[in-house]
Amino acid sequence: MSQNEQKTVIITGGNKGIGESITRTYLKAGYHVFVGAREKTPMFEEGLANLHFMSTDVRKESAHHALAEFAMLKTGRVDTYINNAGLSGWKPLESLTEDFLDHLIATNLKSVIWGCKAAAKAMTANGVIVNISSIAGKRGSTNNTAYCATKFAVNGITQSLAKELGPRGIRVNALCPVLVTTPGLLEALAGPDAPGGDDPAGFIDNFRKTNAALGRLPTGEEVANFALYLSSDGASAVTGQCINVDCGVFPQ
Repeated sequence: MSQNEQKTVIITGGNKGIGESITRTYLKAGYHVFVGAREKTPMFEEGLANLHFMSTDVRKESAHHALAEFAMLKTGRVDTYINNAGLSGWKPLESLTEDFLDHLIATNLKSVIWGCKAAAKAMTANGVIVNISSIAGKRGSTNNTAYCATKFAVNGITQSLAKELGPRGIRVNALCPVLVTTPGLLEALAGPDAPGGDDPAGFIDNFRKTNAALGRLPTGEEVANFALYLSSDGASAVTGQCINVDCGVFPQ
């Protein structure tokens, strides 16, 4: 890929977990990668070429516009915008508080809207938006009302904006992974109301055995590879889809 053809991707929360896998996958594919996150992680000390960082509070609209403007200033283009930043949190109905709801909604829902808005402003035809949703955006689970609500909303945003932005040549899709083992997920699963209890890894392993058609669960790299495919010309007819990456946990 020549310098003139080199594409640009913005990834929120691209500093750890699934986001880091996405970042590394796009770097390997030859993209300029702009990561918007709260802090740098050890990955940014590796001297990786074409990797750029901006301290970003994804809950704020202005932060997304600043991130897109940073990418435009450096490369003159935004080809793909990946709304990956998000957090998990389990609480039963009686324990839900306004602060908890506000935090999840701002991080998981508002951030996606603001990211899409900034992306649409910066993109020309053939732009791609990928929202990292969840299987929790398609089916509910115990003590997971708030998180599921935000991810159902992400899928609705994806479908609506595919229709709205399609006439401009911008495609919008979502990926819906099932449990992907990351430090952040293990920490969330160990919460007092989460299903992992005192053995989050054991919970994931049992979930794998009893739910996954392939007998395994997806990796961050597999989610990243699908995002990269959605950015490619090979997926030029795909928009408005919320695609499971789940090893057959929830066949549809």
